[in-house]
Amino acid sequence: MNPTPTGRVEDRNGTPALILTRTFTAPVEDVWAAITEPARLSRWIGTYTGDPATGTVMLTMTAEDDARPEPLNILECAPPHRLTAATPASETSPGWTYEVHLTESDGTTTLTFAQPGPHDLDTAGPGWEYYLDRLVAAEAGQDAAAINFDDYYPAMRDHYRP
Repeated sequence: MNPTPTGRVEDRNGTPALILTRTFTAPVEDVWAAITEPARLSRWIGTYTGDPATGTVMLTMTAEDDARPEPLNILECAPPHRLTAATPASETSPGWTYEVHLTESDGTTTLTFAQPGPHDLDTAGPGWEYYLDRLVAAEAGQDAAAINFDDYYPAMRDHYRP
């Protein structure tokens, strides 16, 4: 498989933001469930423990080799259209914010993913292309595990270099 990069980097008040979109032939509520319900989430990115209503869950990105639970703070949750979450800064990471916005028109839902802030675009871009393609595959009833990260990185690295 040779996936083509679909994302872009846009300027948000002097700060780069990684932007990617995917479309689904499904109602917005169904796509919302795919990004928030544990059983559906586990098919493409990982699992979480804890109660999102508390504002923090422990997310384990199970497609990663060194998967371990990490805190994910829920900053905004407006079902079924908007979810904003952030990982806290740590010794090894400055912390990241993730935004997902869902819109529906004529039975097609568009998911727009954004990761604003300074970050390594040449690794974040291919990484989110990979995860969002896994989401598309899972929602199409395909095996998300058949998608290989090695097809995304380093092949897409140059597309996302500033």
